[in-house]
Amino acid sequence: MDGEVKTPPFSQAARLEAGFLLRRLQQGESLGMPHSKPMPSIGANCHELRIRDVEQNWRIIYRIDDDAILILEVFNKKSQATPKPVIDICKKRLSKFDRDKQE
Repeated sequence: MDGEVKTPPFSQAARLEAGFLLRRLQQGESLGMPHSKPMPSIGANCHELRIRDVEQNWRIIYRIDDDAILILEVFNKKSQATPKPVIDICKKRLSKFDRDKQE
């Protein structure tokens, strides 16, 4: 998925928070609310990492695999619901990743 997810314009504080939370995930820690919530609508082991920035609410959609944390999408969340196009692109990227991994 290299090159498909673009780095968002996080503030320095939000960038540090995202890095800290992703490091905790890499170390095997299970995060819950308010930092992360499950996203079964995307797939098994998929979650939404919640990053509060100065005036924006960023979301990082990720999946926990045995050997990696897959970042599927990063977006600025503006409403309660995750936009359908975001869910669709995450599912598409997961499908492609899983298909490529089997080859």
